[in-house]
Amino acid sequence: MSEKYFDDGFFKIDPECHLIGDMEPINHFPGVKMWWRSINGINRPILQGAPPKLYDLLEPWEFEKSTDPENIIRAMDKYDVDIACLLPESMMDTTGYSSRWCTNGATWEAVQKHPDRFLIEPNLSPIKHRGIDNVIWEMEYWVGLGAKIFKYYPPEDTYINDSELWPFYKRAEELDIVLDIHTGFSWVPPGKSKYCLPIQLDDVARDFPNLKLVAFHMGYPYCDDLNMVAMGHPNVYLCLSLLVPWAITAPYKFGKILGEAIRFVGTDRIIWGTDSAGFGAQIGAAVMGLRNFQIPEELQWQYGYLPLTDEDKRKIFGGNLARLLGIDTTTRRINKIKE
Repeated sequence: MSEKYFDDGFFKIDPECHLIGDMEPINHFPGVKMWWRSINGINRPILQGAPPKLYDLLEPWEFEKSTDPENIIRAMDKYDVDIACLLPESMMDTTGYSSRWCTNGATWEAVQKHPDRFLIEPNLSPIKHRGIDNVIWEMEYWVGLGAKIFKYYPPEDTYINDSELWPFYKRAEELDIVLDIHTGFSWVPPGKSKYCLPIQLDDVARDFPNLKLVAFHMGYPYCDDLNMVAMGHPNVYLCLSLLVPWAITAPYKFGKILGEAIRFVGTDRIIWGTDSAGFGAQIGAAVMGLRNFQIPEELQWQYGYLPLTDEDKRKIFGGNLARLLGIDTTTRRINKIKE
């Protein structure tokens, strides 16, 4: 397949586009080795059942791991993604809390090269280990530079509803930021899954009703729990990041996840995402997955799901997050690629 621009008309914002950074100085840590071993395990449940045509649409460079932000732009242009929120990996638990994988400052440098395509999404993790006052200071610093969206990764830190985090949540609410939180399981040990169960969001959303909370990964495998939390708290948004390739490899599974989410919160509070980490193929699969997806008619009949419309996709791909971030979606930002 030749690399070329394809405009499907959907303004797209990716809230979870990771920067890994240079791993060579920290690859010797046992926790880092454990983390990467688990990545191999993730590939199986996500890609099992992938049709041959998926690989026909992907090019060799998309399977090559790259830490270069320019590679992200290349994939964004190919797959019609307007904006990516650049998110540096913390994963300090893998290094015994001696160092991060990638800093917010290094990510800021990448954003400056493409300010119309990249948004800085500072990673504030770990919060409790770093000290609440230090984290609040840094959050205020980045807000001063224009940051509107931030990430918290509980598996390397503490429970989402740890009461010691309340001053942080209060300040985040006051600053009117969007706070993305990893929910469900920790897919990559040594992170602790008990720290990120979606039911814990219930306490945070109740005490901070004006804090815009985005739950990454739909709380999988506890999607039903997260749907119930979001149903009662209109400040909780559900993010499909990581799971969208199932629209291609396991459409009935994805159809049930998305169908249930729409039942409980509607399409105004569901957000697309890639969870990409250096591979263009992750961006491609996430775009192609939702772009061409329709909830199977059998599931519509069995569970009463509504069919997915283009307007629904427009909201999920970028409209909903754009509304939270105050982004104008009337002008596309992609660069056309000529054959």
